[in-house]
Amino acid sequence: MIGSTTYIFWLIKEWWSPSKQSKILKLTKNFIAVDKSFDLKINSNEDDEITLQTYLRNMYPELVSKTLHHQFHFVHRLDFSTSGVICIPLNKKACKEVAEAFNKKLTQKYYIAIVRGLFSVDTIEVNTPIGEDKRNPEVQKMCCDKKFYTKPKQSRSVIIVLEKGSFKNYPATKILILPITGRRHQIRAHCTHLGHTIVGDFTYSNKKDVEPSRMYLHSLRLVIPNSIEDFDVQTEDPFLHDKDWIPIKVINEFNCDIFNKFKVN
Repeated sequence: MIGSTTYIFWLIKEWWSPSKQSKILKLTKNFIAVDKSFDLKINSNEDDEITLQTYLRNMYPELVSKTLHHQFHFVHRLDFSTSGVICIPLNKKACKEVAEAFNKKLTQKYYIAIVRGLFSVDTIEVNTPIGEDKRNPEVQKMCCDKKFYTKPKQSRSVIIVLEKGSFKNYPATKILILPITGRRHQIRAHCTHLGHTIVGDFTYSNKKDVEPSRMYLHSLRLVIPNSIEDFDVQTEDPFLHDKDWIPIKVINEFNCDIFNKFKVN
């Protein structure tokens, strides 16, 4: 029998679990689309750690693959601090198709973020290499400064300004980001390179941005071309009703047409 103290801690852990904030957006025989919570790992070698893997296992135990070490096909990833759409293929054929779409850069990925400061232009293309930041090897961080990086890879992002406003009375901008390449921490590194660090990004603010309850970066929409079935999944804007974000000026109206207007090859 579980001791009373242990049981209370277990209840607290379950109640505050980030996985409780995740949502299933789509479920077919080929794919699961999840709106992953912020501050949630994709998987872990520790079986009792709360992750997207354990969330899916608890939701759909019948879909667990006994031949996979992490029980599901995790073909692509989102950072621990990033929320939003992620696709989990449910069979080998679907897994192969999704992997090929990502490898051949056929996917369309759209992220939304709130960043520090006000952009001076309404659209910008960042086409600069990203490499591993060698200044502090203990911190997993990327950068765009050739004086400080190793193993650089060419990276490209398109940024569209949606709104200008304030976050807790400090100037801030809501942006839509289309990462054309898929480098590690690409959006976070590119925003920092432009001088507009994402609100709540502890790592890229050099551990200074600690007050916000989360990092304000969200995978809004994911389109994966494949021969099996249509995969075009979008969430609502999670920052729309955030009490700390106050929009002052709309630069680009956010609606479905914006994706076609700014589609980039």
